[in-house]
Amino acid sequence: MQADRPKQYLELAGKTVIEHTLLRLLQADVFTAVAVAVSEEDPYWPDLAISQHKNIITAPGGKERADSVLSGLKTISGQAVDDDWVLVHDAARPCITATDIHHLIDSLVNDDVGGILALASPDTLKQVQGNSITGTLDRSHIWRALTPQMFRYGMLKTALEQSLGNPAITDDASALELQGLQPKIVEGRPDNIKITRPEDLALAQFYMEQQ
Repeated sequence: MQADRPKQYLELAGKTVIEHTLLRLLQADVFTAVAVAVSEEDPYWPDLAISQHKNIITAPGGKERADSVLSGLKTISGQAVDDDWVLVHDAARPCITATDIHHLIDSLVNDDVGGILALASPDTLKQVQGNSITGTLDRSHIWRALTPQMFRYGMLKTALEQSLGNPAITDDASALELQGLQPKIVEGRPDNIKITRPEDLALAQFYMEQQ
């Protein structure tokens, strides 16, 4: 991002990105607790009023995403049992809607494994080596993973513990996949974008104004 602070603390419509994200999770009114994984050296999080919210728990951040998610799961271990559902969401996705959260939960609540919000790919996808195309992927089988991702507490915790350090674990579903499980796909909204580039802030503000 070439910014002076992590992307989740950049300003968006009068608040930081993470404040928008957390407020939307809390306003969905389905969570008994929200764990936020934060680096112990993070100077920004303690200054946000939302960090003191009664339903928000701060967990130590990890080196990789999987480490942070596992830390969050361990932090709520006193409040969760193995069969409880947990949803994992990116702090840098501030446009998540309560509608999508409820759609995910309603679609998966009776599933044995769980699943993720995702979008079918509208683009032609190329497989490359260096800067040369080696093939074209069948996009009818390609979906773009979003968050939240929803799994049973015990199942996700075990999958992450057994796959720590594996570079193939780029989201929570991939840890379950390595266990031989097949998470479900639930179609999400295209405005559930992740802030990764400076121009994404303006796009996120536009989407939020339209929602």
